[in-house]
Amino acid sequence: MTTPTRQLGPPAALACVAVGLLLCLSPWGRPEYALPLGMLFALLGLADASTLPWTKSLSRFVLQACVVVLGLGLSLHELARAGGTGIAFAFGTIVLTFAAGYALGSMLGIGKPITTLLSSGTAICGGSAIAAVSGVIGATSAEIAVATGVVFLLNAAGLYLLPWLGDLMHMSHAQFGVWSAISIHDVSSVVGASGRFKEITPPPAEGSDAQTIATAVKLARALWIAPICLAIGFSLARSSDRKASRGSPVPLFVLLFVVASAVRTLFPQIGPVHTDWIKPAATHGMAFALFLIGLGLSKKTLASVGWRAFVLGLSLWVLISLASLAVVRLTIA
Repeated sequence: MTTPTRQLGPPAALACVAVGLLLCLSPWGRPEYALPLGMLFALLGLADASTLPWTKSLSRFVLQACVVVLGLGLSLHELARAGGTGIAFAFGTIVLTFAAGYALGSMLGIGKPITTLLSSGTAICGGSAIAAVSGVIGATSAEIAVATGVVFLLNAAGLYLLPWLGDLMHMSHAQFGVWSAISIHDVSSVVGASGRFKEITPPPAEGSDAQTIATAVKLARALWIAPICLAIGFSLARSSDRKASRGSPVPLFVLLFVVASAVRTLFPQIGPVHTDWIKPAATHGMAFALFLIGLGLSKKTLASVGWRAFVLGLSLWVLISLASLAVVRLTIA
């Protein structure tokens, strides 16, 4: 007779979250440290999203609030310029990702729902796109878990790998900002990776740094959630036997980011305050959001990610990263 595994109760899990919060508020509160700490707690069974289910919604709120705050560092003119670059890249990369996703998914024998979720998450903005599209196609919780798990693992890899590669290839801030926004799935990892690149590669004396560009380009890509949901819903209405539901609109925090940018345009004197106080606070908040996101990588989540789905997600990630890298290197100084 085996002894049942003892599960730590909520007090112990809350203590782990408190440790993570203190780390994130300290001078060592950096995204690249916070994410693996959350993952470690989850894999050790000390604290995860199942014992503290509210951490998922809290991480989303903190992340989105920090992104909105970063909008105060970007004027509408800079936003339009960076967003225009994102739109120019978006259509081609989205079409390429979906075409390759369905072709590879068919070859690997993966069901269409998971293929659609992974293609959407890779092409647009990771978990946000998966959540929106899942409502349109009527995806099951298991299918959502698989797609989200794959995206989570690749996000973690991108957070560490891309800044190192960008520095190795001597990329400019404009190049890395666009490349990271296209190659990395979620906004959180895009902001973290571009911030890390800014630390290891000095930003230009004039013009926007990689983090500012990456945030604007990524949020411009998030605007494609609405048309993609409409297109998928129209396709399902014509040919699928799955029950389609209304997809999510453009995320509110994207619109609030634009509002924050408008405030910066109207009140440019915010600039020094944003640089000295607001942006550092947002960086610590982003670290805490990534710590909470790390708690989602439990053993159960890892077990749900089959090798076929992971191969599909990895293949799409490599494809879009290489394709966008080639275009960025050829078109952006």
